[in-house]
Amino acid sequence: MNLEKVIFGFFVLLAATVNFGFVVGDLDNPDLHNIWELYAAIVVNVVALVLKFGDRTQIGATHLATSLVAVLQLLAAASLYIYFTSSHAEPITGPEISSVVSLACGAALANFVSLVLLVAETVSFRRR
Repeated sequence: MNLEKVIFGFFVLLAATVNFGFVVGDLDNPDLHNIWELYAAIVVNVVALVLKFGDRTQIGATHLATSLVAVLQLLAAASLYIYFTSSHAEPITGPEISSVVSLACGAALANFVSLVLLVAETVSFRRR
């Protein structure tokens, strides 16, 4: 068993599941979308991004691209959340959290593509 591949697969899957945990629930209900889960998704996605550097294959480049998209989407979501909470004294509203969750959903889609690539790469692997 290759420990490097286990760690890589672990972080790819963890990035997808933490991101999914943030976006699940009513789109416009702020109580169902914990900001700490969004921050955890950002951290795990950045770790997954760093692990994808160095792979010089075509599928590795696509893995890296999906991670870049996910991290950018999540950073945009967090920035929007910070803007909405710091621009006025009231708690975040339904339409505002909808914008944040929509961006995080884009990152979840990128993470899903990364998972599909990981499974396809694993299935096509042949022992020598």
